[in-house]
Amino acid sequence: MKIGLFIPCFMNELYPEACVSTLKVLKNLNLDVEYPMSQTCCGQPMANSGCSKDVKALAHQFVEIFKEFDYIVAPSGSCVTMVKDHYAPFFDDDPAYNKVKTSIYEVCEFLHDIIKVETFNVTFPYKVGLHNSCHAHRGLHLATPSELNIPYNSKLKNLLAKVDGIELVDLKREDECCGFGGTFSVTEDAISAAMGKDRVKDHVDSGAQVMTGVDMSCLMHMEGIINRNNEPIKVLHIVQILAGEGLS
Repeated sequence: MKIGLFIPCFMNELYPEACVSTLKVLKNLNLDVEYPMSQTCCGQPMANSGCSKDVKALAHQFVEIFKEFDYIVAPSGSCVTMVKDHYAPFFDDDPAYNKVKTSIYEVCEFLHDIIKVETFNVTFPYKVGLHNSCHAHRGLHLATPSELNIPYNSKLKNLLAKVDGIELVDLKREDECCGFGGTFSVTEDAISAAMGKDRVKDHVDSGAQVMTGVDMSCLMHMEGIINRNNEPIKVLHIVQILAGEGLS
């Protein structure tokens, strides 16, 4: 199995430690992972802003770079959703895109559904609150949306349960949006900030020492609120916990 590692552009620039943890988790499982050096942005920011010509160029570039891999894995639910659900208008039943579309996975989805990891052999002795980001939650079905009123299941909680010493706290709203929404946080900044504050408060009130999730964009939004208000909680991408990375 040959795996192509896709790292979102903003994570590469702002959160390289989470990118390294993604590679570490995959390598710890003795997987064959390659990082294509020619990769760039998936085009999501441009798509959010209506720049379809720019998205088309990036979409075709993405498919050309990753079409030969058995699996494509990324530490971002929103970027994976972008490729799976929003590239189709730029391809006319292209076999290469169809292969990429069915081969790309968010890293936790990949670990849970494809690799079926039994243990990570790591310890994380902290109280952790899990933020279910919207794209991953409802687009990739990493957990059950509360509005469906059906038995709840969370692939993320299933994976975190395999980490020794961790304590997952209960939140009042399991799948509340943080308000980031990419360009939404710019065009509707007041609403975005208010939603983020509510989400942070839920974690703080639950006694969480660490907030985690699969989308660093959402976590970045809330980390800004946490730092501005000096809230007693830290933020880590979920792969950092699965890799056994402690708090500095």
